[in-house]
Amino acid sequence: MIRDVQLVVGAAEAGQRLGRWLTGRFPAIARAQAEAAITAGAVLVSGRRAAKGHALAASEVVQIFQCLEKSDLAAVPDPTLPLDTVFADAYLLACNKPAGMPVHPQRAGETGTLVNALLARHPELAGLGGDTMFPAFVHRIDTDTSGLVLAARTPPVYAALRALFRARNIHKEYLALVHGRMTQGGCLDYELAHQPATPGQMVAVTARNRAKVRKPMRAITEVEIAGRFAACTLLRVVIKTGVTHQIRCQLAEQGHAVVGDKSYGPPGADTLGLARHFLHAARLEFIHPVTGQPLALAAPLPPELAGVLAELRHA
Repeated sequence: MIRDVQLVVGAAEAGQRLGRWLTGRFPAIARAQAEAAITAGAVLVSGRRAAKGHALAASEVVQIFQCLEKSDLAAVPDPTLPLDTVFADAYLLACNKPAGMPVHPQRAGETGTLVNALLARHPELAGLGGDTMFPAFVHRIDTDTSGLVLAARTPPVYAALRALFRARNIHKEYLALVHGRMTQGGCLDYELAHQPATPGQMVAVTARNRAKVRKPMRAITEVEIAGRFAACTLLRVVIKTGVTHQIRCQLAEQGHAVVGDKSYGPPGADTLGLARHFLHAARLEFIHPVTGQPLALAAPLPPELAGVLAELRHA
């Protein structure tokens, strides 16, 4: 961490933006860390707060009270967290993540994530894959989605598993309970993009909004009906791509939002008593990158979701 430093802007540095100047002077600081320190008021220019885009003048004095470095961004072990390992060998492991637990931390010192639980049992995996905040795991699922998350135990296996995901050679199957009675399954194949008006949410790309969104991403979702109830439908969902909120956004776009979904569900919709959305990563199937044998991993529905289904079946 950089603390209590005072520097003078040189003549050759005049005109540089404050954020870029800071990372230039201190290569150990990432751009996001520099901007966070500036926004928090931990970096002053001539005794005053300044924007990250402030153009510096020669001889201005920059005071850095505190700024994190890249080395400060490392997930920490947390042995108090549960870790449900459903498969492990010398090369990879699969965990059954509970709903409400993020896969990895976003900020220095953050705990309560699957990564924190993993490192408490497998400290040798810290940094595997090159991202100290997101080591070993080769994909993510949403915080309120439960189920399987896959991790590598060696650098070659990490690279191999990432390649399998990029090539779409991993079968990813979910169970989802949605509002409404669906009459048939099918394939949802169109683009999604980050919602400009609502950060953190996705939106289907149409001719009407295409000019307003950035970086559309193709999302392919196969849907099969697994059960029908009076006011909802249980789906078996296979995703061929890995776009953020893919299942939740696409099903909501079809008028069948996932039960309990706070972001994409209709206001006031019945949550069936759930404090989370009914989406569970139930199966992963792929060829083991070392043994060459087919591997099929499964995670049972957690009690809160199994309980909802039991009630619906006996209603």
